[in-house]
Amino acid sequence: MSLLITVLAQFITYYSFLLIIRVLLTWFPNINWYNQPFAALSQITDPYLNLFRSIIPPLGGMDFSPMLAIILLQIVGGGLQAI
Repeated sequence: MSLLITVLAQFITYYSFLLIIRVLLTWFPNINWYNQPFAALSQITDPYLNLFRSIIPPLGGMDFSPMLAIILLQIVGGGLQAI
């Protein structure tokens, strides 16, 4: 059981890192999200981010949903590591 918890906690850490990379890359408007490796990153992160985008729509051109998504992942990851 502890192996499963360790693997899940590590997965959450890596996924959070991918989300941060995705958010940082949105600052560069010349990135074509249909070319690799950006398309793969988008396919991995967008389903999770879309859950939060449906809750918090972009306000004034700013998308705050990744912040909520990363915070939730950190809470879950911290809870798993505490176990």
